Amino acid sequence: MNQRHVTMHGHPLTLVGHPAKIGETAPDFTVINAKMQPVTIGDYSGKTIVISSVPSLDTPVCDTETRKFNEMATRLGDNVVVLTISMDLPFAQARWCGAAGIDRVVTLSDHATASFGLAYGVLIDNLRLLARSIFVIDPAGIIQSIQLVPEITSEPDYDAVLAAIHRSGG
Repeated sequence: MNQRHVTMHGHPLTLVGHPAKIGETAPDFTVINAKMQPVTIGDYSGKTIVISSVPSLDTPVCDTETRKFNEMATRLGDNVVVLTISMDLPFAQARWCGAAGIDRVVTLSDHATASFGLAYGVLIDNLRLLARSIFVIDPAGIIQSIQLVPEITSEPDYDAVLAAIHRSGG
């Protein structure tokens, strides 16, 4: 497998795991919700799924991104679910969501096993954080769009994400 990289403040970081690919069935994973219960991608089958992976909700860019996706989700309808996955503990995610007024984005934690990070190839080696990336999965479970943000201190292209959601039936 080829090594893939992103940067943080211009310094290269190596990604580990199996890179997801457009056109393939979205890999399964198990993460933890705010109630400390396991969640899999199958829990959202039949919906357009937007997965936003972020390094940590307690950073300015991740905070901004998640707030923008929360606002965006209010206009997307019930057939679209937006998941934000990070390595933050579920307790910290719940605290952050309460303080930020996040009520449309579902925050999920990959801290226990890095199941999502490894399955999608976005786990940052050595730091054990997730790279900033967006995956749009159609209701049939096929990956329609992947946006791996090259510099993790930058925001994703929100317009491209919206276009992918609409192409996927959302």
